[in-house]
Amino acid sequence: MKKTNIQKMVILAMFSTIALTIFVIESMLPPLAPLPGIKLGLANIITLILLTCFNERDALLVLFVRILLGSICAGQLMSFMYSLCGGLLCFIVMAFLNRLLKKQYIFITSIFGAIAHNIGQIFVAIVLTGSLSILLYLPMLMISGVLTGLFTGLCAWFTAPRLKQLLKKHGIKQF
Repeated sequence: MKKTNIQKMVILAMFSTIALTIFVIESMLPPLAPLPGIKLGLANIITLILLTCFNERDALLVLFVRILLGSICAGQLMSFMYSLCGGLLCFIVMAFLNRLLKKQYIFITSIFGAIAHNIGQIFVAIVLTGSLSILLYLPMLMISGVLTGLFTGLCAWFTAPRLKQLLKKHGIKQF
């Protein structure tokens, strides 16, 4: 195996570990609001950074690893479908906007990603319960998606340039 392939695997493993750690710690925090399902989604900062500093394939791989291992580590395998559907819809929207905005304004990408994540989770809830009444919860999730998406997006926006400098300083190419 080439040195660059090993280096890439190590870097992606590191980002997967960071995202998983953030996810597990956030799952132990008390809820932000008295409504179920509203959380910051801090692990999404890693997905945004990977979309900005690396490529879509790497970001998707780390996202999937985080969702799978996060569901297992947090002891919430039932939530796997919610996380997977929300995460994939979020990723698709963010990858599209990231291309459209030329990797600029990732806080905007994050807002729309958070909204898409909530829509994906509502979709799973409708399928599992067979009830459209869950749509009544959507306006609250949209508001929380804008606020949490803005927060995580700004975190990634301020972190990504510094990470790029650090990678360049240590001779690590962006894959």
